[in-house]
Amino acid sequence: MKRGAVAVIFTSLRNGSDSAGYAEASAAMAAEAARQPGYLGLRAVRDAAGEGITISYWADEAAAIAWRDHAEHAPIRARGRGDWYDRYEVVVATVSRAYDWRR
Repeated sequence: MKRGAVAVIFTSLRNGSDSAGYAEASAAMAAEAARQPGYLGLRAVRDAAGEGITISYWADEAAAIAWRDHAEHAPIRARGRGDWYDRYEVVVATVSRAYDWRR
């Protein structure tokens, strides 16, 4: 991840309803996000109790905001509030340093 990138950190608690609909929408949104200008990547995990974290990385604030405001993203967010989540939180941060290690 490059310095200055924007990380959108989405933590949530799924309520377990409509797992198939959620999985379909999640996959569709991940694919659509990857097609957006400024998209740098996505990491997501969820535990057995439904607690999850998704971090999407964007080249800059404008790209992150464009994704937030994307026409296909808005109705999925609304469906998340109505159907899939008991709670969620979004934190937006700028990457000041990043490195990785691989075997």
